[in-house]
Amino acid sequence: MLWEKRPLPIGTEYFDELREKEYYYVDKTGLIAELLRSQAKVTLFTRPRRFGKTLAMTTLKCFFEIGTDPSLFEGLAISREKELCRRHMGKYPVLFVSLKSVDAANFTRAKEQMGSVIAEVADRLSFLEKSENLEERDKENFRALQNYSMSEQTMTDSLWMLCRLLEKHYGRKTILLIDEYDVPLQKAFYAGYYDEMAGLIRNMFAQALKTNDSLEWAVLTGCLRISKESIFTGMNNLRVLTIADPRFSSYFGFTGCEVRQFLEYYGLPDAWDVVREWYDGYRFGDQEIYCPWDVINYMDLLQTDPQAPPQNFWANSSSNDAVREFVRRMDAGSARRELQVLADGGTVKKWIRQELTYREMYTTVENLWSLLYMTGYLTSAGKPDGDGIPLTIPNREIRAIFADQIMELFREETRNDGESLKKLCDAFAAGDAAGVEKAFGGYLRRAISIRDTSVQKARKENFYHGILMGLLAYKADWIVTSNRETGDGYGDILVEAEDDSLGIVIEVKYAENGSLESAMQDALAQIETKRYDEIFMDDGIEKVLKYGIACYKKRCRVALGDG
Repeated sequence: MLWEKRPLPIGTEYFDELREKEYYYVDKTGLIAELLRSQAKVTLFTRPRRFGKTLAMTTLKCFFEIGTDPSLFEGLAISREKELCRRHMGKYPVLFVSLKSVDAANFTRAKEQMGSVIAEVADRLSFLEKSENLEERDKENFRALQNYSMSEQTMTDSLWMLCRLLEKHYGRKTILLIDEYDVPLQKAFYAGYYDEMAGLIRNMFAQALKTNDSLEWAVLTGCLRISKESIFTGMNNLRVLTIADPRFSSYFGFTGCEVRQFLEYYGLPDAWDVVREWYDGYRFGDQEIYCPWDVINYMDLLQTDPQAPPQNFWANSSSNDAVREFVRRMDAGSARRELQVLADGGTVKKWIRQELTYREMYTTVENLWSLLYMTGYLTSAGKPDGDGIPLTIPNREIRAIFADQIMELFREETRNDGESLKKLCDAFAAGDAAGVEKAFGGYLRRAISIRDTSVQKARKENFYHGILMGLLAYKADWIVTSNRETGDGYGDILVEAEDDSLGIVIEVKYAENGSLESAMQDALAQIETKRYDEIFMDDGIEKVLKYGIACYKKRCRVALGDG
């Protein structure tokens, strides 16, 4: 029974908590062995948000940290690496720092937040104050790191200093883990103090990662690979593993096999097709990867309601600024056609810049392609060739994000086109089917459409339905309703023009096989059969116009039914 199963790890990012409370855990401890065998001094993993970066970092902390509980790793993949466990488990001082909370509107406040992060880390190491291996001067330096109002110079030296103090206390060099290293830079870019924050991070990292004799090795995580000239100046010991790299590709996110086991464990194997359609499609190196945040949240939803439709969990956890800006730039010519290709489920070949500064991200459309790829809104659909990497939208969830932004742009464009909107609405009110067809068809030809070929016909109709609803909203004195109960069913679109004592019934059909004439007649027949005009007659509105509209790709046919 479901209540006998392990709890789902929703929002649980700390490995020790996950294991101690016996949450369901997808074993990613093979990351530890691969890191040890690779022997890089500084490793940066870049992955999109919500793909398990923090969990991976806390796993490393729990394994290597002096005083760790070996039972946390019992039965996991790393426990089979007996020699590695003997030599490395619980053998190192570990300094774990997360920068995800450094999020401020100005540099002064951001420095205060950075100081708080460092001070909280120092507080967790309060035993250093009593260490017999530290001199009084060392302890004075440590106390300065516990001051939330520390100077910028103290902040710059902080990670290096803590590594040094830990080495003196334990007699072993320190492992440094920096999670979400680029979050302060992202926030600084949008708030307008990027140069100041980049300078602070650059100086901190130079001390901690470049000229640090107390460093055993370091791992950093983030969404983007920031160019060396911006942050990692002169750092020749840095290994960057992006989503394009085949190494470590299965340790962030879920593989298909892991998702199948997950569904089987909770007794929901029938959800496989839906989960794959909505949350699969990412390609990290040579692995096909699912977004774990989505899979876990949808599993939680299914336990409450086995018939629950999938939701856009990943999209709702961010502002999606990159997609919004990208769609706004795709405003003409070949760029607009490329966006249409993506929207239709196709691929577009582009060269990707793996290194960017935040300042460069929005300067060109080409950089936006790179940004969308690195942050998970686009993924590779094959190996690169002489023309670039084939890019595509990974799944239904991300397609919905693009659809929302495309529709918002369409609404903005149409709001500024009052003359055309007036012609469309006037044609509807006048019973001019040819005029409606011409005006609506013009909008369809200009619109970038999301017509997902894998979805049901009813969902395709929703796209055209949504466009038409937005256009008819131009008339402030019209009451426009959607799927309102009337007669023997629910009318697609009902319009009541009070001043003219006029009712308009609109039924929209998608011509699955391209037969617009047949679909249009089906729409008119449904209006009659279901008596959608009945609601107007009950209200005393005698003049009712009935429109059957059929759509296919960027074409439409419109007919006026009998009065």
